[in-house]
Amino acid sequence: SYPDCRPEFIAAFETMANLATAARERGRFKIHAPLATLTKGEIITLGTRLSVPLELTHSCYDPVTDESGRVLACGHCDSCQLRRQGFKEAGAADPTRYARGANV
Repeated sequence: SYPDCRPEFIAAFETMANLATAARERGRFKIHAPLATLTKGEIITLGTRLSVPLELTHSCYDPVTDESGRVLACGHCDSCQLRRQGFKEAGAADPTRYARGANV
């Protein structure tokens, strides 16, 4: 859904990196984005299957630091909403720590 997550962007960025570093002939840089073709629900399912500590991650674009210095996801931005939906689609509990008042 985001422009910088689309295959066309990733391919263009790879080309730019090789051009910018004179590595074009060798094709030194290859960007791998294995999650780019998965839905958020599929990513959560895969992460759960692989025992990824999802409670240590967040996708927030507007994180909040609480009074104890912990960084929490805002719970309101588009990325937080997509993440919440992904956990629902995966049928998994969302372990994300959201800022107070964002646990909707």
